[in-house]
Amino acid sequence: MSRQQTESPSFVLETSPMPRLPFQRHRLFFSGAAALAPLLALLALLLLVPGTATAETLVVIGDDVHLGTGDILSPGAVVILDGKIAAVGAPDALELPAGARTLRAAVVTPGLVDARSVAGLGGYLNQSQDQDQLERSEAVQPELRALDAYDARETLVDWLRSYGITTLHTGHGPGAVISGQTLIAKTHGRTVDDAVIVPVATVAASLGDNALREGKESPGTRGKTMALLRQALHEAQAYGEKLADEERAAKLERSLRHEALLPVLAGEVPLLVHAQRHQDIASALRLAREFDGLRVILDGAAESYLLLDEIREAGVPVIVHPTMARPIAETQHLSMATAATLAEAGIPFAFQSGFESYVPKTRVALFEAGVAAGRGLDSEHALRALTLDAAKILGIDDRVGSLEVGKDGDVALYDGDPLEYTSHCVAVIIDGKVVVEEGEGR
Repeated sequence: MSRQQTESPSFVLETSPMPRLPFQRHRLFFSGAAALAPLLALLALLLLVPGTATAETLVVIGDDVHLGTGDILSPGAVVILDGKIAAVGAPDALELPAGARTLRAAVVTPGLVDARSVAGLGGYLNQSQDQDQLERSEAVQPELRALDAYDARETLVDWLRSYGITTLHTGHGPGAVISGQTLIAKTHGRTVDDAVIVPVATVAASLGDNALREGKESPGTRGKTMALLRQALHEAQAYGEKLADEERAAKLERSLRHEALLPVLAGEVPLLVHAQRHQDIASALRLAREFDGLRVILDGAAESYLLLDEIREAGVPVIVHPTMARPIAETQHLSMATAATLAEAGIPFAFQSGFESYVPKTRVALFEAGVAAGRGLDSEHALRALTLDAAKILGIDDRVGSLEVGKDGDVALYDGDPLEYTSHCVAVIIDGKVVVEEGEGR
C-alpha cells in the first residue's frame, strides 16, 4: 500500500438531498396534511424508482481517495464525465471542469463489488412470491437463467447499494447439484435489462450438505452428488461433439440444459462451486482436473485453510464464506480469519453478502470485510478484495473495481473508515449518476 500526500484543507460532505431509500418511504406519507397524500405518493414513486437519476459532470473530492489498487491519494479528486472516470489525481493538480457538481467526503473508494449474493432473486419479505433463488423440482438445472428471475427493484438491492455496493454478482443459490445461472448487475435500474452488465456470469453448483436431499430423493450422499455433476458435464460434452458434426447436428433435439454447460466446458463461463468442507473442496478441485479448461471458483470454502497448497496450485479463487455466518453443520469449523489465511497463502479471494434461508435474507459484504480486517487481514487488502480483486475474479475489472481513467463512474463516499461499523456511506455514484446520498436506508 502506498500513500501519496498533498497539502489540502480538511473536507466535509457537501451534497444535495436525494430521495430516501425504500425502508424510509413511509415517512413521506405521514408528514403534512392528509390532503397532500396523493401528491406526495406520486412524488415518492417518481423519485424512488431506481435508475431515474441522470449522468452529470461530477467532481468527487476526498481527504483519502482509495484507488482500489492499493494506492491512496490524500487528498484526491475524481472527475466523472458522461458516466466514465475522466481524471484522477490531487485536486490542485487537476483541471476541474467549470460548473461541475462537487461532492466531498472523508473517504472515497471505488464502488464496492459484492462477489456472491442471491439478492434480486431472494427478496426481503421471505415469502414464496419473492423467493426465486432456488428451484427444487430437479437436482440438475443449469438452464435456469438468473436473467429471467432478477428483480432490479427488490428492496434488498436498494439496501446493499446504500452501503456503497454498486456491482452485484447474484443468481441461483446453493441447494441443488446445479441450481442455475448467475448474472452481474449494477445496483440501479428499473429493469434487469437496465441493470445487467453480464447476463451469464457463472453456472452455480453445490457440493456437500446444500446439495443433499432427504428420504429417497436424489442425491442423498456426496458420492451421488458428484456422480450427477460429472454426468451432466459428460453429457453436455457429448452434445457439443454432435453439434460440431453438421450431419448429426441436423438430427439433434435441442437441449437448453446441455447448451448452458457448453460455455462452462469451454472455459468461457466459470463453474461456481459452493463447497464448505475440505472433502467437498477437494472434489471441486478434482473436477477441474478431470475436465480440461474448466474454470472453477470456490464459493464459501469454510475449511479452505486445510487445503491451501492444493487451492493455490490449482489457481482457483475463493469467494470466502460470510465471516458472520452461523457456525453449524458444514460451516461448524469456519474461521473469521479465513480471509487473512488466504491472503497469506497468496490465494485470490473476494467477499460476499451470501445468502440466508431466513431473515436477514442477505448480509453486507462491507461488514464482512470489516470483520476480516479485525481478524488479521490488512485493511487495504480487505478494501481491495471488495473492489479490484472481486472484479478480477468475476472478469469485469476492465469496467469496475478501481478508480482509473476510462472505467465506469462508480464511486462510494464515506464519513470515516468504511471498514469501521460506526462509519456511514454518505453518497453512492453509479455510471456517473448520484443514486444515494446522506446514507439513508439503514
